Amino acid sequence: MSEAWSRPEFEQKLRDKTRFYHIHHPYQVAMNSGQSSPQQIRGWVANRFYYQTTIPIKDAAILANCKHRGVRKEWVQRILDHDGYDSEEGGIEAWLRLAEAVGLSRDEVLSEQHVLPGVRFACDAYINFARRASWQEAACSSLTELFAPQIHQRRLEKWPKHYPWIDAEGYSYFRKRLSEARRDVEHGLDITLGYFNTRQQQEEALSILQFKLDILWTMLDAMQMAYEFHLPPFHSCEQST
Repeated sequence: MSEAWSRPEFEQKLRDKTRFYHIHHPYQVAMNSGQSSPQQIRGWVANRFYYQTTIPIKDAAILANCKHRGVRKEWVQRILDHDGYDSEEGGIEAWLRLAEAVGLSRDEVLSEQHVLPGVRFACDAYINFARRASWQEAACSSLTELFAPQIHQRRLEKWPKHYPWIDAEGYSYFRKRLSEARRDVEHGLDITLGYFNTRQQQEEALSILQFKLDILWTMLDAMQMAYEFHLPPFHSCEQST
């Protein structure tokens, strides 16, 4: 059996997964380089909202499976970050303001009328994984946050220049997540590096992280088909009269 990687080696293996992060998907590349139409931006925002609503549900599943009080005390902050508390609006509300900033109404986003089947399937698969996996495995899947600050920073730098029609007030979500994601990474990384100790476990952790990366990439595949190639779901089916 192969020898386990050292902690620094294992961390680097996890970080090396950045090459599969959805920042490299053609749909994301187009958005960050100013090539996307308003419809494509709105389609992304509306579909990504569904993903945003699944995050606290995923985190609640991790808490439900975790018997360690100390971990729960720290992990629960993620739910508060997204759902909000007291005077803090939370990430979901901030995303709704982004939706309004790009020209969508709150009602149409909340109704999920624009959510593509492929996006819904991918997000629901993530929730189901978190419910059925061990809390350590589900925590490991959240490590795509390792790569998130760069994509938020890029949007803050590029989008105001490329898309002046977007109300700048909508960018609060990206600014907020710059610090939150870095904090969450430290906790999730500490759990993963501490729990996955054997080479077999470490390779499994890499597979789990790849699974999460696949989810994010697949969501963009669905959006690219619908909003770039103009091949929405069931486009080839005959319409009944």
